[in-house]
Amino acid sequence: MRHLRTFCLLTGLVTGTWLNAQSDGMAHIGALLKLLPTATDVRQDSLNKAIKAELRTLLDREDAFSIPFTELPMTRVDAPDGMFRLFTWNLPRSDGHHDFEGFLLSRTGRGRTLHELRDMTARIPTPEVPVLGPERWYGALYYEVVPVKKGGQTYYTLLGWKGHSKAETRKVIEVLSFKGGSPRFGAPLFGKGKLKPMRRVFGYAFNATMTLRYDPALEAIIMDHLSPLRPDLKDQWAFYGPDMTHDGYFWHKGEWWFGPEIDLRAPQDIKPGKGGR
Repeated sequence: MRHLRTFCLLTGLVTGTWLNAQSDGMAHIGALLKLLPTATDVRQDSLNKAIKAELRTLLDREDAFSIPFTELPMTRVDAPDGMFRLFTWNLPRSDGHHDFEGFLLSRTGRGRTLHELRDMTARIPTPEVPVLGPERWYGALYYEVVPVKKGGQTYYTLLGWKGHSKAETRKVIEVLSFKGGSPRFGAPLFGKGKLKPMRRVFGYAFNATMTLRYDPALEAIIMDHLSPLRPDLKDQWAFYGPDMTHDGYFWHKGEWWFGPEIDLRAPQDIKPGKGGR
């Protein structure tokens, strides 16, 4: 019995030490993140290197899928089916653009894999076109995940925020899937025709706000409709903003069908595919 008590005491001490180290690590990452907005670009790079090193240490742990991470002040989405955990953060640069960083922890047939996401926004001139991966990522802060299924494959629809420049902010509807355990960003689930966008990107004025959220009651992604301030500013996203109407994407027949000008005051009249695709 005495040996059992000693074993339990030692186990408790070890567990407590692990928990304290885990909590200290998250607190330190949080302190570093708070320094980013006011730091110079060079200082941000140094802080970011430390953030990535400490976060990687936490995510390399065997119990990384069970750590709550509630103390970590960082944008995170967890797949409802437990397939992945996705961590993202941003570096607001002095010229007004943002660089994005991220880690994707995913389950595989061999256990789990940790992927570092590399923001290549500057090298992706047409962001709605290509299928991307961890090494070539259209960076964003993801705040919501909506799993959908098509042909036995699960696609994780991600909603994200993207600081783009001093004049323009963007919101993103991204799609994450896995093939052979490897993550892929982008899938032809939007619109109609042979050349479908792999993701949707919406730009608007930096001083405006855009709603982009999933409504489980409607089973739809609801968003503000964006319009230019004047007709001659068409396609110049930095001069776009919400016009008090709403659009939506509805998961219907294995695709995100677009529904323009939906009336949120009459949700009973909102149907998948209304207004086209």
